Amino acid sequence: MGKIQKFGTFAGVFTPSLLTILGVIMYMRLGWVVGNAGLIGAIVIIIIAHVISITTGLSISSVATDKKIGAGGVYYVLSRSMGVPIGGSIGITLYVGTALSIALYLIGFAESFNNFFDFGMTINDFRITGTVALVSITLLALISTSIALKTQYIILTAIVVSIISIVFVTRDFAPETINMVATRDAVPMEIVFAVFFPAVTGFTAGIAMSGDLKNPKTSIPKATNKVDLVRFGAYGFL
Repeated sequence: MGKIQKFGTFAGVFTPSLLTILGVIMYMRLGWVVGNAGLIGAIVIIIIAHVISITTGLSISSVATDKKIGAGGVYYVLSRSMGVPIGGSIGITLYVGTALSIALYLIGFAESFNNFFDFGMTINDFRITGTVALVSITLLALISTSIALKTQYIILTAIVVSIISIVFVTRDFAPETINMVATRDAVPMEIVFAVFFPAVTGFTAGIAMSGDLKNPKTSIPKATNKVDLVRFGAYGFL
């Protein structure tokens, strides 16, 4: 039997977390957030969301450095620090949340993909594209975790190039004026916050890799803190 491959900080924690964070919310809903909340409101939402996320990440990092970490990600950490009943109940919630987040990313991918290639913009068109993407990703993960993680670098490169293009190439598409505060007919602030908040919770994707890490006690705190800084800088810059 071959030796099971373990992953380091960058491949196992940092990259999965960063790819989850710089995802569909950033590309498809960040402008919507600014449009409804205004520039000042959007900044406030970003700051509040990051305060919640950073404090949570610091707490998990503290537990990760204090206790033995095995497979199970956030559930394992919580069940060992707060007890199995609390850890189990939160673990079920995280499981459901992860399943729903997959649907969110598939819908976002299908909408962008169909719009770019002019494949149709009806709900059934999105379902077809999303189903094909889901089956493809599932097969890739079943074939080899190592191959799945290596594809991260291709996606990460594409994201970096896209962010550079947003800054240096798309200036002609920028609006002439931006509302500083929300208008009366805008979506309520709490709804805007709820739509944006999933964008800052992606650090759990890296923690979920705890069973596949060479040294989870070191990798999880280091990568989580770095992801927090990169995420805050990216959203603040954009």
